[in-house]
This record gives sequence, structure tokens and C-alpha cells, in this order.
Amino acid sequence: MIARTPEEIQLLREGGRRLAQHVRVLCEMVKPGVASADIETKAREMVAHDGDEMAFFGYKGKKGEQGFPSGVCVSVNDVIVHSPAGQNGSVFGEGDVVCIDFGIKHKGFFTDHAQTVIVGEGSPEDKRLVSGTYEALEAGIAQARVGSTTGDIGYAVERVAQKYGFGFPRNLAGHGVGRAIHEEPHVPNFGVPGSGAKLAEGLVIAIEPMMTLGSGELFIDKDGHSYRTKDGSRTAHAEHTVLITKKGPEILTKE
Repeated sequence: MIARTPEEIQLLREGGRRLAQHVRVLCEMVKPGVASADIETKAREMVAHDGDEMAFFGYKGKKGEQGFPSGVCVSVNDVIVHSPAGQNGSVFGEGDVVCIDFGIKHKGFFTDHAQTVIVGEGSPEDKRLVSGTYEALEAGIAQARVGSTTGDIGYAVERVAQKYGFGFPRNLAGHGVGRAIHEEPHVPNFGVPGSGAKLAEGLVIAIEPMMTLGSGELFIDKDGHSYRTKDGSRTAHAEHTVLITKKGPEILTKE
């Protein structure tokens, strides 16, 4: 969406701040023995308390699809995105790499946010994967300026992936957000500088690098939702909702 009024921007900021708080609380819960279903339960409690709505629950990407069965995506190790927290049966163990991906609707406006954490100490390789994914997110956000393009964002993210030798899926990407959870433009994690959609003042987008320690090739699991790496390699995913302003990118999903 293009946020055109101070009132719209304020509501997006409010929703983004609430979502950032929720995701922080959920990430703090990620400890050995905790189940992904516990994450779903806590998320539902927080959103209900605030009077907001869960953005993912019941979401249909296409006509005729069944609605998404959970409000939170909790993706573990070789699952990179879209694993329904309430149904995947995951119980966290020491060393697991866990992504919490969550979205809410606050007074008519959507925001989307994801963080990846490691249960316990974690291996040096997994730590490098997670920190590199956040570095890619920062690089992408730095390009989110008036007059830049989605290709500039993708190129910046891709450069970080190449720096660390990470794989990344080419069939998953960031997106516009605001009046719906998924809108135009498509915001890929690779690209050519100057290509793609031009970024205008007021545009709201979700930038979300997804990285793997392997090839980046994926398949959809038997649950019909979870994307897994074909080679079983571990994954990380980080996402912020960002407002394009004259002064530069404003991260909306922060406390």
C-alpha cells in the first residue's frame, strides 16, 4: 500500500510496534521442551488481549485453497518458511534453529515480522547463518529509499548471501503489505540494480531474506504448507515491515 495520511502511518506504527513486542515474547519462549503449539497459544492470547487479529490464520493465497491453519509460522532447522505452529508438532531441542514468523491486523492495517533464534548455544555454522541473514536484512533495508527499486533491494541481499556462500530460494520473496498481508510489489532476494518496481514515498513493504547452508532448493512438505530444503540444510529467515519515507527507510516492526 501507499500510506498517504499521518493517520494511516500512525496506525501502521502502532501495529508494527505491537507485532515487534509479540515476536520478542515468542522468541523468548523458544527453549528446550517448548512446543510450537505453545507459541501459537501465546500468540493468540496476546492478540486477543490487544483486540487485534491474526493475519495468517485462515489466509488463502488463491481461490479454492483451504485457509492457513495457524496464526504463527514456526519453522525449524531445514524448514525455511510457512510451517503452521499449531499443527506441525515441533518440540524444540538444544541447537535447533527456529524461525518465528507472525503478522497481525491492527485497526485495518497489516504488518509482518520474522526473527530466527537458536535454542541454546548453537554451532558456529548455525550462528553464522543467522547473523548473516540479519546482515542481509539490514543491507536490503538500506536500499529501501525513494527512487530506488526492488531490484536494488534484491541485489543488496544477494550480495550478502554470496559473501557467506549461502543458498537462497528464488521462488520466495518479500512483498507489499498494509491493507492486505500480501500485496504488490514483489520484493525478491536477488536482482539487478535499477530493475523491478520503483519505490515511492509512502510505500509499505516487507523485506525478508531467507538463507540456507545448502543449495537453496526447496520442496513443499506433505502438510501442504512447509517449505523444506531438498538437501536437508539448515535455514534462517528474518523480516521487517518497512515504510519508504523522504528521509529513508523506517522500520515499522520495532519496539
